[in-house]
Amino acid sequence: MQNERIGQPPPLAPVADLAEDPAVAAELLRLNHLSAIRRLLGLILLVIVIMGLYFARDVILPLMVGLLLALTLSPVVRALQRIGISPPVTATALIIVVSAVILVGGFLLSGPVAEWINQAPRLGDQLRERAKALLASFEAVQNATEQVSELAGDAEDPAVQRVAVESPGILSTAVGSVAQVVTTTIVTLVLGLFLLASGDLFYIKLIEAFPRFGDKKKALRIVYGIERRVSRYLLSVTLINLGLGVVIGLAMWGAGMPSPVLWAVGAFVLNFLPYIGAVAGVALSGAVALVHFEHLSQALLVPALYLTATSIEGQVVTPIVLGRRLELNTVSVFVTVIFWGWLWGIAGALIAVPFLVCLKVVCDNVEALHVLGNFLGARDPLPDLETEPAA
Repeated sequence: MQNERIGQPPPLAPVADLAEDPAVAAELLRLNHLSAIRRLLGLILLVIVIMGLYFARDVILPLMVGLLLALTLSPVVRALQRIGISPPVTATALIIVVSAVILVGGFLLSGPVAEWINQAPRLGDQLRERAKALLASFEAVQNATEQVSELAGDAEDPAVQRVAVESPGILSTAVGSVAQVVTTTIVTLVLGLFLLASGDLFYIKLIEAFPRFGDKKKALRIVYGIERRVSRYLLSVTLINLGLGVVIGLAMWGAGMPSPVLWAVGAFVLNFLPYIGAVAGVALSGAVALVHFEHLSQALLVPALYLTATSIEGQVVTPIVLGRRLELNTVSVFVTVIFWGWLWGIAGALIAVPFLVCLKVVCDNVEALHVLGNFLGARDPLPDLETEPAA
């Protein structure tokens, strides 16, 4: 019987024989070069995008915050639209409420914040005095450095002038920061108003941009998924942080700390920073308590209360409220917060997790990005490797 049947294609040549063919080898080499060039161009594009985000922070940051505000409040606008209230009316009312909350909060906190800014140098001196015993080794090094500096000063040429560069004062830095925050807030509120008042206009435009029906469905599914998850996350975390701020404010008031309202607002804002916010709050409360109280045991009670409240919130309250709504692993959250904090400072760190939520939704709905989405997701339970699958 013949080995080859009629109509059956001839057997393929082995890979080794194909590689020995000069034409095939040249084609494989060309494909490898093209692949390397694509990877290099992708890396260059990534660096250019990061540089652009860094230098265009003042323009892009308000736009991103305004978009997050619109995503958070858009379910409210859509729910009221079902009962006959137009999106422009609802959007205007929501932005007025948010603006009123910001204005009232800023007015109530302006006094304590200004007082803390004026007392910052004195508090720093007092903290150094209280920690003098703990910093004895550092003081010895500092004294040696000052002696070397004095010897160098005596040996200097009298004709040489010493130039001292003075850094801007705390007050001028604070004024510049306040002006930047006010500008960003105004742009954010105006953009949020326009986005909310437009209703489903941008969704319709997005659907019209894709020619095929399958692409339209996928784009709409991604947009609604981002809106749903970001709004749930931000609303839930805002309520959790509000409760944490109230608890920490009462704890600071009971412990005798100054400006308990400021501590409550600070805890509310800092807790939007995963992991880093709690550590910063504990360290800051411990430093202020060390200056404010005479007894060390009373000073240590304050950071202990802060750590207890944040630990209960992070280990009990947040997992119960959010559940698996935010399926992100700890490493990806931490790296994202560090990266955006380095890129845009505190504002970047605050929007890091919502940005990661958006990226996760996109990766889950785009097949080419499933690997990245799986990496960003929470860890699934490993299968039992000792159990053989059923036949």
